[in-house]
Amino acid sequence: MIEVKIYYHDTDCGGVVYYANYLKYLEQARTEFFAEKGAPVEELAESGVLFVVARQEIDYKSPAFYADILQVYTGVSNISAVKIEFEHEIKKKDGQLVCRAKTVTVCVGKDFKPKAIPEEVKKKIAGENRQK
Repeated sequence: MIEVKIYYHDTDCGGVVYYANYLKYLEQARTEFFAEKGAPVEELAESGVLFVVARQEIDYKSPAFYADILQVYTGVSNISAVKIEFEHEIKKKDGQLVCRAKTVTVCVGKDFKPKAIPEEVKKKIAGENRQK
């Protein structure tokens, strides 16, 4: 789980978090998820293993506002030969659900063509896979 503090630049003119900013929070959460599993994305990239977003779904449940602190939870729901499906929940500190999201990432090489996810990466992220 990561926490995100909402700043003025995250909001629209009404003080509500602009909907597209949630994509940044999800990206940050996935980056931290990989790091916590011992597979930092910068090291994977250096070795020619990159993950790109192929699909994104978000269901917005309630607004977040300027100065809120959001908790972004990330887990893996499915891993295939080339894809990882992430499930996310974003909540306020009081537990109120802000949104749920699903992100499908595809493993690619430096040429941006799909490639198999290395077995050692699968093993690292397939264990206990939900951030706490």
